[in-house]
Amino acid sequence: MNEIVVRRKTRETDITIKFKLYGKGEYHIDTPYKFFNHLLSELTYYALFDLNVKASGDLAHHVIEDVGICLGDALRRSLDELKNIKRFGFSVTPMDDALVIVSVDLAKRPFFSYKLELSRDIIEDTSVEDIIHFLKSFTDHGIFNLHIIQMSGSNNHHVLETTFKGLGQALRMAVSIDEKRTGVTSTKGSL
Repeated sequence: MNEIVVRRKTRETDITIKFKLYGKGEYHIDTPYKFFNHLLSELTYYALFDLNVKASGDLAHHVIEDVGICLGDALRRSLDELKNIKRFGFSVTPMDDALVIVSVDLAKRPFFSYKLELSRDIIEDTSVEDIIHFLKSFTDHGIFNLHIIQMSGSNNHHVLETTFKGLGQALRMAVSIDEKRTGVTSTKGSL
């Protein structure tokens, strides 16, 4: 699978993403927001994607949203060529006090649902609202279902880090090749 390059340049942001679906979990994330960089690194590492992100812009909300848009576009473009992926993926991921369930369906139907109990508005240098909006933008532009449910955890950093680790694991499972399948993973014959 070839590397996908997505560029989004607007009056507000300048984003370039290089993405490889079947990689080694290698990443270089360069946005102005250290905690967001950390979360993207975790997602990439556990998904075994390769990801290079260079992002700048006027406001945190715009940069983080546009990274989600670009990453979703890159994922969708990578999936358009695939026929025999498992399609569904899930994880139950612990990290210290946090336990988070993540489930994805890579059918071409965007839907995002989350039940996270976060008591802080900002974690490190990144707004929780912007992180949630990133996940929504990623889901909408990747055109897939994403469900996140927090089972436990009081440390907000741990809960979000566990969420992104779990998302990486769920996506890794969903994009894995099903050796027994030769076509689209749907009884309809089309997604």
